[in-house]
Amino acid sequence: MKDFDWILHRAQDLKGPDLIHYMPPLESNEALAQRSSASYLSLLGLRIFRAGLKHSVVDDKWPIFEQVFKGFNPVYVASLSDEALEQHMLQPGLIKHWGKMKALRTNAAWLLDLEREQGGFGQYIASWPVTDIVSLWLDMKKKGAQLGGRSAPALLRMAGKDTFNLSEDVMVQLRAQGVVDRVEDSKAKRDLLAIQAAFNQWHAQSGLPMSHISRMLSFT
Repeated sequence: MKDFDWILHRAQDLKGPDLIHYMPPLESNEALAQRSSASYLSLLGLRIFRAGLKHSVVDDKWPIFEQVFKGFNPVYVASLSDEALEQHMLQPGLIKHWGKMKALRTNAAWLLDLEREQGGFGQYIASWPVTDIVSLWLDMKKKGAQLGGRSAPALLRMAGKDTFNLSEDVMVQLRAQGVVDRVEDSKAKRDLLAIQAAFNQWHAQSGLPMSHISRMLSFT
């Protein structure tokens, strides 16, 4: 496996010496913890509805979702019956997808549980160490709704939580360096742990955020 200096120099060769302009934005743990559950529920919903659809189409419709779902107040959304969700689906401008609608309700109930148990979703993700970020992905997949595959890391990136992202470009380079032996989106836990170990090594060598290392690796 190449060390971080190889990644850095290769990325600089391809993109120029000033890589900071290409790096994903990050929030502090304090900012993550202080964000409201309603804001996170809206973000969760946005990510779920974006999956498999053109992002700009979903983004354009999201203000209507915010209005119909009362600003994504988790108490309100978690209380919706099947009949109420069906009525919401009839609202003009919403994306009519029953599975994703139900996921909003499931995730609202999950966020309420996190408020009681850990102080909220923001505290939950802020306190999770980046050196074990794949375990956070797996926990989100297990406890949330429609957060498998790339959805959990994508949601964390949207929120500003530091995480690497296993895009196709990143996976190609990880395979080239012998970290994994395949590139497919579906990854066994063994593969995820191997990837985490590789990123932990580059993180220790560079002191840089995982998301920045990931972006540089994608450039290579």
